[in-house]
Amino acid sequence: MTLNQLKSLYQEQLAPLYPENEIHSILQILCEDLFSWSRTYFLMNDSLELSHLQVEVLQKSLRELCTSKPVQYITGKAHFYGHVFAVNEHTLIPRQETEELVHMIIKNHKTESYLNILDIGTGTGCIGLSIKASKPDCSVTVMDVSKEALTTAQLNADRLKTPVKMLLQDVLVLEELPEKYDVIVSNPPYVRELEKVEIHKNVLENEPHLALFVDDDHALIFYRKIMELAKKALQPEGVLYFEINQYLAAEMKSLATELGFTSHVYRDLSGNYRMMKCERN
Repeated sequence: MTLNQLKSLYQEQLAPLYPENEIHSILQILCEDLFSWSRTYFLMNDSLELSHLQVEVLQKSLRELCTSKPVQYITGKAHFYGHVFAVNEHTLIPRQETEELVHMIIKNHKTESYLNILDIGTGTGCIGLSIKASKPDCSVTVMDVSKEALTTAQLNADRLKTPVKMLLQDVLVLEELPEKYDVIVSNPPYVRELEKVEIHKNVLENEPHLALFVDDDHALIFYRKIMELAKKALQPEGVLYFEINQYLAAEMKSLATELGFTSHVYRDLSGNYRMMKCERN
């Protein structure tokens, strides 16, 4: 079987689930991550005769994709901010919007040589570890309620050679944070149950709901708790950053004002309110 024939097979079987250009990207990711092909090699070798093993691996992957399993869970890898992170069913797949949050933090603090940073709800560690990789002199602590997620974050820290502190903790039951911090960042669960209708099947059936969803009546529960903790734990010039629900920007600003913060919300590249920066009054 040639690569072009396999592309046609993928297009035929995945057409009910994904747009054509996305199917092409999925197959490209599989070949890059499973076979270490370059993007150029994938694009320029349609007539390549695939080995029996390659065909077997890609057909197995196709069967998994047809069940709506995300490609990142098939390869066990996700590309984020120039790094490759291990992912599994215990962690969310890092997303482009979160890259924008990381970039904002690094840009805003580029002149500061040392920062003590806390990443709450770290998952794969993609936020805290990407900042640590960019600013190696900083001290970074990553926190998660899931032991399995924290194990994955440790694996990623080892792979990226970014030593960080690991903290297994449910932030909702904390009375205070263990240190004083210059930067606290969190991408907590923020998708309301009522918004599940907007979520793609491959996310709903595969990614951990613990890290995604909140009750409709308590949509800001994590943000309120983290702001309350940050009031005590931030250094005088410290900054608090969030990824937020695009539909709740006004409510987030009201909450920040209520708890004594000056806040700004920012749109992502898709035009949705997605990032928030808070500083104490």
